[in-house]
Amino acid sequence: MKISIEATDKLTRIDGVPVRLWEGITEGGVKCKVFVHRIAVHKTEDSAQFEQELEELLPLGSHVELRHIL
Repeated sequence: MKISIEATDKLTRIDGVPVRLWEGITEGGVKCKVFVHRIAVHKTEDSAQFEQELEELLPLGSHVELRHIL
């Protein structure tokens, strides 16, 4: 399965861990929510471009209770 995801400005906690909500859609068109705690580039890759995009494009975020997201 492949999912295209886009970051939102919503932050919440799952099992005490801070996560950012990303909105996703599968190749078949099914909408979904993805909760991301960490994201990283493999150690053999140059992460400079990735880090720049992440800082420039990722919204700062506001905390929302999980019950208001689902």
